[in-house]
Amino acid sequence: MKNSSLFILITLLTYGCMKAPKVPETCSFNTDTSNYFSIQDNSDSPGRAYNVFCKKVLVFGISIYATCEVSDEDLLHAANVMAQYLDNDENEVVDNPLVLEKMLEAKSALTLFGKENSKRQRRFFNTNGDEYSPESAQDLYGTETFPGWNKTQPFDATLEEVLHLVTAKGYSIAYPSVFGENQGSELANAMDFARGGQFNDIPSSYPEGAWYSYDDKTCDYQCQVTEYFYWALTSLLGAQDFPGRFDEISHEWRANTTALVESMDPGVFSLLTDSTYKLPTTLPDGSYRQ
Repeated sequence: MKNSSLFILITLLTYGCMKAPKVPETCSFNTDTSNYFSIQDNSDSPGRAYNVFCKKVLVFGISIYATCEVSDEDLLHAANVMAQYLDNDENEVVDNPLVLEKMLEAKSALTLFGKENSKRQRRFFNTNGDEYSPESAQDLYGTETFPGWNKTQPFDATLEEVLHLVTAKGYSIAYPSVFGENQGSELANAMDFARGGQFNDIPSSYPEGAWYSYDDKTCDYQCQVTEYFYWALTSLLGAQDFPGRFDEISHEWRANTTALVESMDPGVFSLLTDSTYKLPTTLPDGSYRQ
């Protein structure tokens, strides 16, 4: 019994301290330069956690990493979407340099895995102690990435996950009183209005009339603000306005068109259309400067 308990303890400790490979994994990739961005190997990985990735693309200094299971097409698609969010007019100059500066200071990164809960994903998020922490990363999966998406099902999650990184590691830090993911910021106040109250934890039910009713119990207040930013901005950009989409998302977001955001949520409409912050005004299509 004693030996059995010791074995279980060692197993748990080993799993909790899973280490990435000592050197970055390697894989082959397309070196075609017809795309604006080029894929490079991850031989200069910034830390143990990032050794699970074999290739990457740099977008204005932000790294987008991918494991060997991720196709080159999906990786380049994510890079193009990132570039279009940051440089929406595609003139090769970031629209809001302060946002990029904060993203770089936070050592933010987009990490692509073949699928959710894969071996490499678990290894990445269980590796600690590096300067470049997994906490600075936003994950995306090949199974939810759809290059060439044109307002059809299934939805291209690249538009969501890349934006999460830009807002959480960029806008929220650059403008904490405006876009901060904490109670009292202008964005958080607008969110609480949309939810019909201020809820630290997900309520069992939202008040009647709420148009933002995200119900993932694992999503804390900060996470709720991140999701609200995504829903509101992408609705203004037209990403949520296509046949069947309202029925799919209305259990958590009902203002899925530009007109509905303006009429139902004038506070966030005014905030997100304020040219001061140079937010995107055109939805990325994954074809930066092409």
